[in-house]
Amino acid sequence: MRIVFLDRKTVGELPELEELKTLGEVTFHEYTSPSETRERIENAEIVITNKVVLDADLIQGARELKLICVAATGMNNIDLDAAAKQGVTVRNVSGYASHSVAQTTFAMLFQLMQNLPYYDDYVKSGAYSNSELFTHHGKPFHEIRGKRFGIIGMGNIGRQVSLAAVAFGAEVVYHSTSGRNLEQPFTHLGLDALLETSDVVSVHAPLNEQTRNLIGYDQLKRMKGSAYLINTGRGGIVVEKDLARALDEELIAGAALDVFSQEPLQPDNPLLQIKNSERLLMIPHIAWASIEARRDLLRGIIRNIKSFF
Repeated sequence: MRIVFLDRKTVGELPELEELKTLGEVTFHEYTSPSETRERIENAEIVITNKVVLDADLIQGARELKLICVAATGMNNIDLDAAAKQGVTVRNVSGYASHSVAQTTFAMLFQLMQNLPYYDDYVKSGAYSNSELFTHHGKPFHEIRGKRFGIIGMGNIGRQVSLAAVAFGAEVVYHSTSGRNLEQPFTHLGLDALLETSDVVSVHAPLNEQTRNLIGYDQLKRMKGSAYLINTGRGGIVVEKDLARALDEELIAGAALDVFSQEPLQPDNPLLQIKNSERLLMIPHIAWASIEARRDLLRGIIRNIKSFF
């Protein structure tokens, strides 16, 4: 089998890449630009892609193609209708990053709520050594216990986040953006009610017609002034210029983002220009990428190839 991995660099260096070689003749490309895609897939039987787009024209031109393995859960970079018409199977890997994203969600929340770097600097700077007190209250913080934790999108990741939130003593509520998936052990609320009453709003929904620009300025105004917004779902769900405005106007206590409408983040993005930068934590789309999650992802791809053939 001729296998082409179009953007191997997205998964890093892992031992499962060697196992992939046992399945056939594998060509690894660190990264593939749009202008390079057609030539690289034209003779492939299996194409593995994380973020490289495979549109109808490209799929139709790949006459030997039998299977597209998406190195992710979301498949919005694949023209699924074109693949079906050509008899090409498309398989993703679901659930591999649930623990990784949930862990990062709380890591970001703790950074916003407790500002541990401030206290770390207080000790390392020598200020603590010169203090008369055994403690320091420079940046007061609250507990998650007793707070309302609102989850937008109760899929695999949302459910994992809900378990952690319950463990910390929070009251979990959720909003289903699809209007389905309502058989959960928590209270389902409309979006406005969730935003208005939650102390933490954590986004774990896919990007689609129902969720694109779901949270703009009008929605941010509905949130409590003491509330935090976390987005590890998709960047296009939160309107970034509106979030920048809301943070500068101190409409919410803070926000943490792992995803952006355009990635990498562009230099002129309004989020890089906000005055209240201490209210915003941004990380480069890494919530999914624990070593364990990336290894599970590759194992899932290998299983998909083996089961297909």
